[in-house]
Amino acid sequence: MATTLTCALIHFIFSTKGRAALITPDVEPALFAYIGGICEGQGCVLRAAGAADDHVHLVISLGKDASMSSIMMHVKKDSSRWMNDRGEPRFAWQDGYGAFSIGMSQLATARAYLAKQRAHHQRVTFMEEFEDFIRRYEVDYDPAFLWT
Repeated sequence: MATTLTCALIHFIFSTKGRAALITPDVEPALFAYIGGICEGQGCVLRAAGAADDHVHLVISLGKDASMSSIMMHVKKDSSRWMNDRGEPRFAWQDGYGAFSIGMSQLATARAYLAKQRAHHQRVTFMEEFEDFIRRYEVDYDPAFLWT
């Protein structure tokens, strides 16, 4: 085959530093548009996004030359700078992130789930939600280091 074709969808989850409630509904559309531009600049596509006050979910289609760590470095660094430039001088993302693979057949379900994040988190905390993802994806982890 003379070309490389890929379709790798990754559901990323990460929170604000200290899980500070700094992502307001009014900033969400512009933040996600900005993150979409960062993704494009890295050869990736932002397929879906959702947020609550203290964390975001992004479904990103990784480009053929992108790595998860590289796209997260760019997304977090550049969007933090953007948030600070918009007048949120203490804005920062947590260290680390969760990354979970999904198939194209799951994209519509993921979009619907992300669209309802604020309502979802009236019943479930971010920590409960993230630990549920870890269990469902059977990720090995040390609980002592999960929330430090």
